[in-house]
This record gives sequence, structure tokens and C-alpha cells, in this order.
Amino acid sequence: MERVAFLIEATGERIGCMLNPNTLVVKRVAGVRPRRTTGGHLTGAGLVDDPLLYTGGGRTELELDLLFDVSLAGPDSTSDDVRDLTLPLWQLTENQDNPNSQRKPPLVRFVWGKSWNIPGIVSAVSERLEQFSGSGLAQRSWLKMRLLRVDAGPGPGPPTEAEPQPPPELPLPGAAQGEGTVQVHQVLGTGAGPDQPQQSESLYDVAFRYYGNPGLWRLIAAYNGIIDPLRVPAGTVLRIPPAGPQGGSL
Repeated sequence: MERVAFLIEATGERIGCMLNPNTLVVKRVAGVRPRRTTGGHLTGAGLVDDPLLYTGGGRTELELDLLFDVSLAGPDSTSDDVRDLTLPLWQLTENQDNPNSQRKPPLVRFVWGKSWNIPGIVSAVSERLEQFSGSGLAQRSWLKMRLLRVDAGPGPGPPTEAEPQPPPELPLPGAAQGEGTVQVHQVLGTGAGPDQPQQSESLYDVAFRYYGNPGLWRLIAAYNGIIDPLRVPAGTVLRIPPAGPQGGSL
């Protein structure tokens, strides 16, 4: 089993769970479909294959088998019902209002170590509940999820060499009050246990805490010379620059 996380872009909320890497399935459907006429599919007796219409795009799907267990939830969890842990993932399949009066599921990122950072929407979930208490509370859930990859634009992701360096207008540590002071934040460790390695905060979490926008992690990363935003070792001291007009455009 491997520990993975889902990051909700709009709120910065982090949902952690366990994943069996032997059950990860990735599918790709190309952007093609059979040609049609007013009478149905375009076919012919002399054709070996149906004529295809090339639409571009396509679809990439991930099928995930996830494990939730109240005994693995960490010391901060007080629930005896595993459905309290899986509810946030069920809610990701719900439509929500947005400023354009469209309804769509929330954008979420599937993060696993340094190799997987995939933006998408949850199109389907189902779960099998086990280990019921005498009052009917389930303590373990095997949850199946289908994640459809989407184009998230220039959202959070590993920096590249082509990206600009931090703007020179940013104040240096110790700038006078009123000119935009630099705050200091020490990265905290979470989820430590006898059989569980300590997890540390990501830059998404820190950016959401100070700016209310997890997408501004690049500002903190550039200012502190950090390449990997997913995990910063516990105890690391970060300088948090003010998010002025320069920071808001990242």
C-alpha cells in the first residue's frame, strides 16, 4: 500500500488515503468516432473498416482502488465511521455553481510522490464497506474511483527552467513595516505514527494558509529556491513574501 493524496484546487483541501499500486489502471481513448450520415453509420460492402471522423482531443481515465480505514486516519481523526473519511470524495462527484452559471464537479489533483500530479474531475465512485461495529458503523472502505484528466491550464506543477525568476520588486527579509514585510513559516510535520512515516506540508497548503490561493505556491517556491512543491521537509523555515500585484499574477 502507498499513501496518496487528492488536492482540491479551489479550496486547497487535502484528502489522504492508501492506494494499492497493483490496481492502478490508466486508459486512453483517442479523439475519433465512426462517420455517420442521416441514416446512421457510414458503411459499405467493400470497406474493410468503418470510416472514421478524427475529432481531436480524446480522454484519459485513471481507475483507482483506494483504502480508507479509521485505524489509519491518524491521531487527529475522532470518527468511528469510515464514511466520514470517504464523504469528501463522494462530494467531488457533485455539480457546483460557478460564476458562468455552469455546473461542473470540482477540479482535483491526484498526487503520488514526485511521479504523479494529475488534474482531473471525479466522474464516478463506489465503495465496499467492511468491519461494522455493533451500532452499524463501518470502519473500513474499499473505494473505487474513476478520474478523468482535464486541462488545468498553467496551474500548480513542477517549475521549469523557462519560468521567470522572482520579480526584483519583492522586498528582502527585514523590510520596513508598511513596505510589505516578509513573514517566516516553519513547515510542520503531520501524521507521524509507529508504522507511518511523517508527512510534511506541501507548498499548496502554505500558499493557501497565507494567501488564500494554493495556486500562489510558485511565489513561495521561487523566493525560497524550492523545486519540488509537493513535500518540504518538516522543520524547514520558509520566507513568505507579500502577495502584491506581482504575486497575484503567478
